[in-house]
Amino acid sequence: MSTSGWALLCVLCALLGFALSRRSAELPRDPAGRQDEATFSTLHVAAMAAPSLRAGLTRESACRAVRHLRTLLGTGAVALTGPGGVLAWDGAMECHRDHAAEHARSALASGRPQVVTGESLACGRPGCPAGGAVVVPLEVDGRVVGALAAYDAEVSAVLVRTVTEVARWVSGQLELAELDSSRRRAVEAEMRALRAQISPHFVYNSLTTIASFVRTDPERARELLVDFADFTRYALRRARDLTTLADELHCVDRYLLLERARFGDRLSFTVRVAPEVLAVPVPFLCLQPLVENAIKHGLVRNGGSGEVRVVIEDAGPEAHISVEDDGLGMDPAHARLLLDDGPREGRGESGIGLANVDLRLRQIYGEDYGLVVESALGNGTRVRLRVPKHSPAGSSL
Repeated sequence: MSTSGWALLCVLCALLGFALSRRSAELPRDPAGRQDEATFSTLHVAAMAAPSLRAGLTRESACRAVRHLRTLLGTGAVALTGPGGVLAWDGAMECHRDHAAEHARSALASGRPQVVTGESLACGRPGCPAGGAVVVPLEVDGRVVGALAAYDAEVSAVLVRTVTEVARWVSGQLELAELDSSRRRAVEAEMRALRAQISPHFVYNSLTTIASFVRTDPERARELLVDFADFTRYALRRARDLTTLADELHCVDRYLLLERARFGDRLSFTVRVAPEVLAVPVPFLCLQPLVENAIKHGLVRNGGSGEVRVVIEDAGPEAHISVEDDGLGMDPAHARLLLDDGPREGRGESGIGLANVDLRLRQIYGEDYGLVVESALGNGTRVRLRVPKHSPAGSSL
C-alpha cells in the first residue's frame, strides 16, 4: 500500500474510534452487536461521502457530502466553507448559517483548528440555541482550501478531536482529487505532445508522396488523399481515454498504406490478429507510434527496405500485442533510453512516441503494463505490450 493509502487508513481508523466514543453513550451497555453495527454505520457513511469529496471542493460536491459528514459527526449542524464563503450547510441551528464564513475566517487564516463559543457564536436573535462550534481548516498539499465547521449544543474535548480527525480525512480525499486532476492533465498533455509529434514529419512525407502521384496516377493520388484524411481525422479527434483495438488497427492500416505508397515494395508488412480481441478497449493512439518506430528502425536505417510484423493474440484475460522489425536493432542501453520519461535529448522523435505510449499504459493500467522493448544489434527490434480485456475503472470508450 502507498504512503498516502496508509495515511488515509490511519485517519479512518482514528475517525472510527472517535465516532464510536461519541455514540457509545447512546448505546446500551450490553450488546456487542450494537458496537458492530456502529462500526459498520461509520464506515458506510464515510464511503458515501468519499465520491463527492473526490470531485474536489466545489459548491456542488460540498452539497452532496455535507449531509454524510453531519451523520458521521452526529452534531446539530455542519458547514463546509471555502475562501469565498459557505459552500454547504446541513442541519438545524440555521441562525448560525449566515455567520459560518465569519466563524471559519480565523481557521482559514491561521491554518489551525478554532473553537467558537459564547459571544463569538451569539447571533443576537431571540431563541438562538446555546452551544458552540469547532472549525478545522482543510488542506491540500500544504494549502488551506476551506474549512469544516461542526455546530453542537456542547463543545467537548471529544468533539474537538472528532472534528479534527474528520477534517483530516476530508483533506485526504481532497488531496486524492487533486492527484486525479493532475493525472488527467498529464495524460492530456502527453496526448497533445503525441499529436504534435505525429504532425510535422508524417504530414510532410505523406503530402510529398501524394504530390508525386498527382500527374502520373491521379486516381492513386485521390485514394491516398482519402487515406490521409481518414488517418488524420482519427489521430486529431477529441479522444476519450480508450478506443477499441479494431479502431486502432484501422488507423494503423491507413498509416501503413501511406507509408507503402512512399516506400513501394521496399516495405513489407504483415498484420495477424485474433478476431476475438478486436473489441478489446485500448488507449487511444497506442499502436501507430510503435509501427512508426518499427518502420524507422526496420526500413529507413536498414538501407531503405525491410519488414514490419504486427501480431495480436488472445491471452485469456488479456490481449498480447507485439510490433517487430527486422532492422539493425540497437544496444539495450539505447532501448531503455526510448522509454525514459526524463529529458528527451538524444532519444529522437520515435522515442517521444514510445515513451508517451509507455507512460499512458502505466497510468491507465498500473506499473506492470508498460512497454517491453527487446532488441540487440543486428537482430531487429520487438516492442511488446499487454492490455486487460476489460476497461479499467474511471476510463470509458
